[in-house]
Amino acid sequence: MTTPDDRQLAEFRDYLLRYALYRLRDEAAAEEAVQDTLLAAIQAKSGFAAQSSIKTWLTGILKHKIIDAQRKLCRDPFQLDDKLDDEGELSDFDSLFDKTGHWGSDGPRTWANPEAALEQQDFWRVYEECAQRLPKRTALVFAMRESLGHEIEEICQNLDITATNCSVLLYRARMSLRLCLEKNWFGRED
Repeated sequence: MTTPDDRQLAEFRDYLLRYALYRLRDEAAAEEAVQDTLLAAIQAKSGFAAQSSIKTWLTGILKHKIIDAQRKLCRDPFQLDDKLDDEGELSDFDSLFDKTGHWGSDGPRTWANPEAALEQQDFWRVYEECAQRLPKRTALVFAMRESLGHEIEEICQNLDITATNCSVLLYRARMSLRLCLEKNWFGRED
């Protein structure tokens, strides 16, 4: 059993920061999660059993720190920037539907060839810009579900929200991303 030294642990800092930043989308929270990860690894390095690589071990620790950071962001009411109307709904989507709740005259556009679009590097740049526009709470739930692969029950437990609230936040994230991509990628003229 080889105990990693502090230098070996520090070599993974940039990787860990990119990983945390992608999932938290907040530079300060990502930096704090990485520092907490490295500190925890330094304190527990004697317990490293070499059953996995150092990188995998550190990533596992970081995943737990990210969940802690997400809980902290969701519990701080001043961090939440969902733009809700008086009924608690996002008003940006109202214009898409008629009075009966069906698609209005501007229903979803047909996406000519989405597979080809996914292969284009510019698509991911536009997608990232669209994802950055999501409100923090909505983005956290979406990232936990779609990037980290958590089940809804697990997200609800970690963020102390109801399944209905989680589903609404996922719907809002998907709808916002769809609208943004439709406008900034699929709707643009080549």
